[in-house]
Amino acid sequence: MPKLIRLYVTQVAIGFGLAGVFVGMLLWFNIANLWHLVTHSDKGVLAVLILWLANGIVFAGVQFAIAVMRMKDDDDDEPRGGHRQRVMRREYATIPVRVETRNRTPWNGA
Repeated sequence: MPKLIRLYVTQVAIGFGLAGVFVGMLLWFNIANLWHLVTHSDKGVLAVLILWLANGIVFAGVQFAIAVMRMKDDDDDEPRGGHRQRVMRREYATIPVRVETRNRTPWNGA
C-alpha cells in the first residue's frame, strides 16, 4: 500500500475514533438531553449512528489535514538566507512652470 493511502486510512480511523469518543461524551454528559432522546425513541440507534458518521467525517478531515500540514520537508532544514530587496526611493520629477509676475501685489495698496 502506498504511503499516502496508508497515512489517509490511519488518520481517518483516528478521526472516526475521536468522533466516537465525542459522541460518547455527548451522551454521557447528557448534552441537550440527548441521552433521554436516544433511549426513549425507537430511532435512537439510527440517530446515534448518523451523529457518529457526520462527526466522523468532520473529525477525519481535520485529522488528515493536521497530519498533512505537520509533514516535514527535508529540503528546508538549512538556513539559506533571503534575497536582499532593493528599497525603492521616490525621486520626484521637477517640472519647470512659467509664472508671470506683476508689479502690484494686494498688500502694497495698489
